[in-house]
Amino acid sequence: MKLKLFKTLWGWTGSIALAADQAVGAGFAGLEGGAAGSQTYRDELLQALQTRRLEYIQEIVTAGGYVPRRHASVEEHIADVARQLQLGQHLEPRSVTIIGGCDAWSLEQSVRFFSEAQEVAARMNITCSFETHRSRSLFNPWTTLAILERLPELRLTCDFSHWVVVMERQLDEDWEVVLEVARHAQHIHARVGYDQGPQVPHPAAPEYAAALASHQRCWEAIWSMQQKKGYSVTTMTPEFGPDGYLHTLPFTNQPVADLWEINSWMGKTEKLHFQDWRVAP
Repeated sequence: MKLKLFKTLWGWTGSIALAADQAVGAGFAGLEGGAAGSQTYRDELLQALQTRRLEYIQEIVTAGGYVPRRHASVEEHIADVARQLQLGQHLEPRSVTIIGGCDAWSLEQSVRFFSEAQEVAARMNITCSFETHRSRSLFNPWTTLAILERLPELRLTCDFSHWVVVMERQLDEDWEVVLEVARHAQHIHARVGYDQGPQVPHPAAPEYAAALASHQRCWEAIWSMQQKKGYSVTTMTPEFGPDGYLHTLPFTNQPVADLWEINSWMGKTEKLHFQDWRVAP
């Protein structure tokens, strides 16, 4: 099994061409981001992907931003999935990550959303997975397990940093959850959370070594399950980001670290981690 890394476009303010160049320079296989901007943006994205022979993972956010509109209906969320799948189709994504649903929904509402969203993607012959994300239907392990019981075919994009901050603990004491979720994992968002936040200031800092190691054990569980299933490729996006995730200094609001440096470090670290995992007895 081979590991392919993707550069996130979340919070990116430079040109798509520069983002693509950074991905190539870091040895990443492609870019991950939304396709719901202007046609000009999508054209630039397509050109950058094609000229640099990069792959693409589309990201879809339903009913608003990363936090959904509180009273948006299930129908509105599903319509957003269909609309954005259409927008990204000509970019030929290898897969699509959907941040969808709402944490305030009933189990029945969430099951309906995931079921119908999967049907929409299947009709378009697109592989999609749904992210474990705060404010969304998969915001904690226990609700996620209940949904998976109803929809055992559901695929997940696993970002365990969200669950860590919701639970206020790492997942080591809930290992049976990790193993069950790993059976459904399609893609990994590699961000390291800690008990009181979804993003450590820098994953290389020794004071967060235990948090990094905990997340890495979870990723290994996913790799092991994917390997058993016969995956030839596993995908991962180092996804440290802005928007309140990146720590800043009081009064000046200056970032405590550079996001691309963090994500490229995460990519290099996980390449080595994956190689060590492959050769481990």
